[in-house]
Amino acid sequence: MFRQFLPIILLTISNIFMTFAWYGHLKYKCTALWLVILISWGIALLEYCFQVPANRIGHDYYSAAQLKTMQEVITLIVFSVFSVLYLKEDFKWNYLVGFALIVIAVFFIFKKW
Repeated sequence: MFRQFLPIILLTISNIFMTFAWYGHLKYKCTALWLVILISWGIALLEYCFQVPANRIGHDYYSAAQLKTMQEVITLIVFSVFSVLYLKEDFKWNYLVGFALIVIAVFFIFKKW
């Protein structure tokens, strides 16, 4: 039973690394771009160490489309927290509406028809 939830945990960890790799450097705009790219690649390597097993294990329980959908929802949650807490950006009402529409998509993808 736990193994079915393991992909969700691994995808969450993966997305935390991914978010820092892709957006963490926005607080350090004075740092040379080449250095930021190298650091981001290093962080992305850690991200892949969680992403690949998440998909490999997860495909025993979920379709590829369901795995991708989970990943996108987790990404939005992680990014929302990241942008508010780390980047100090406002979370606007229209973001919430857009995320709600994505949740509707999740319903259709996971629903047994």
